[in-house]
Amino acid sequence: MIELKSAQEIGRMAATGQFVGELLAELREVAAVGVNLMDLEHHARRRIKERGAESCYWDYTPSFGRGPFRNVLCLSVNDAVLHGLPHRYALRDGDLLSIDMAVGIDGWTADSALSVVVGTPAPDDLKLIEATEVALEAGIAAARPGNQLGDISAAIGEVARRYGYRVNNEFGGHGIGRTMHEAPHVPNDGRPGRGMKLKPGLTLAIEPWLCQSTDRIRYDEDGWTIRSADGSRTAHSEHTVAVTTDGPQVLTRRPRHDTRPGNRSGQSTATS
Repeated sequence: MIELKSAQEIGRMAATGQFVGELLAELREVAAVGVNLMDLEHHARRRIKERGAESCYWDYTPSFGRGPFRNVLCLSVNDAVLHGLPHRYALRDGDLLSIDMAVGIDGWTADSALSVVVGTPAPDDLKLIEATEVALEAGIAAARPGNQLGDISAAIGEVARRYGYRVNNEFGGHGIGRTMHEAPHVPNDGRPGRGMKLKPGLTLAIEPWLCQSTDRIRYDEDGWTIRSADGSRTAHSEHTVAVTTDGPQVLTRRPRHDTRPGNRSGQSTATS
């Protein structure tokens, strides 16, 4: 069942989203050469506790994965793109890091992700991150009343192909609100004019993710971490968005001063 949220409920989601955006901006500044992934995890745990929020990831037990997820962040490095388990790994110069988090505050959730290069960026990595961010902008722009769900998916897929990447549709965006994962599923590629009609009050997590040279994935033995099948670099961008009569409203906007490379979606008019 798809629940349309009232303006007041969207406002409560926006309060959660503001915290998520601010914390992601903090984490991208903390991420640096030599910083351990567990330092990022513990930074996030501390800030979530201070805010009185609850992680949507802690004890998450989907059909995949081995046992409950016992972290508050997904930290995916280089060829890892989704659900990366935080572990003792010191970031190296040139690592491409994706940070994904979702929390709930007072019963309302928000979910967002960003990718950033630590230290010296390679042009191909910046291009890959940019592609996910431009695709995210395109998907958000299509999240308007009267459009259909396929318009969001088609907009994301068109950008990916324009940049020269293929799309994997095994994982994508999703509805969000009282829980982290609600209906509908939002594929990262599709046909325009297809699927459910978008109505005011619909809230979605839109999340393009791409691999540099494949659309196939593999799982680590931990059952969680998803990597590109060929070992190529990956990137992931995500925002929580509300469909409103005035157009798409991004609920997980990041602070304007968040200006490190790979922050197109935090700075653009469409997503800020």
